[in-house]
Amino acid sequence: MSNIYVPLKARILSITDETADVKTFELQLENEDKKKFDFLPGQFLEISYFGVGEAPFCISSSPTKTSAFDITVRAVGSVTQGLHRLKVNDIMGIRGPVGNNFPFETVKGRNILFVGGGIGLPPLRSLINYMLDNRDDYGEIMILYGARTPNDRVYKKELIEWNKKADIKFLETVDVGDATWKGNVGVVTTLFKEIQPDPKKTTAFTCGPPIMIKFVIQSLLKIGFDPENIVTTLERYMKCGIGKCGHCAVGQKYICVDGPVFTFAEIQQLPEKP
Repeated sequence: MSNIYVPLKARILSITDETADVKTFELQLENEDKKKFDFLPGQFLEISYFGVGEAPFCISSSPTKTSAFDITVRAVGSVTQGLHRLKVNDIMGIRGPVGNNFPFETVKGRNILFVGGGIGLPPLRSLINYMLDNRDDYGEIMILYGARTPNDRVYKKELIEWNKKADIKFLETVDVGDATWKGNVGVVTTLFKEIQPDPKKTTAFTCGPPIMIKFVIQSLLKIGFDPENIVTTLERYMKCGIGKCGHCAVGQKYICVDGPVFTFAEIQQLPEKP
């Protein structure tokens, strides 16, 4: 975009209720701006609810979806609650895309392991669908997803489709089951026993609550993964999105500019451990 400080207008094409407090908005830029908009998996947007403020959100759709793009929003504050009140055809503001991206080019030919938890699936969804649309470029693809309860799972229809695919391995779990749940019960790391990734040939991508990421990384290191082959995001620290406010500064790094995507090896080098 020509002026990163000025939000562009994005029209809401559709709204999907993912859970009781999570919605996915399908957006399209107005007029000529939509022809100039492109992004890479892992990048994020600053989304404005006019008159209230803005907040950062990852783009949850793949760049291979060219007609529009998605963001997935949990209602937790004034901006997100305002966004949840919007309807189809309403307008929200966007700045971006900004930040770096997942290393989808450098991992071509390798096996891929995705480990997502709860609302941490949206950034991974962008990369998952990009890789599925470019399936021949990658080796084995394994997706592990955990949520608090069956009702807290996002993209439920998409999860069913992933489970049907013969060329990937998809497993999911919930912390607490109910009468309708027939799958695994336990934290997402309990699914590791169902897969046998070769740590020398596999790159792992993980997003989710900080405590989940901590134990996922510990589990990956325990089975032999190199820190360079473990990739995660630190977007929860971001504010302005362009390295000006300093809110996300960790040592000499600005999460919104140098990230939000980091390998665990890079995180280990930070003076303060996020």
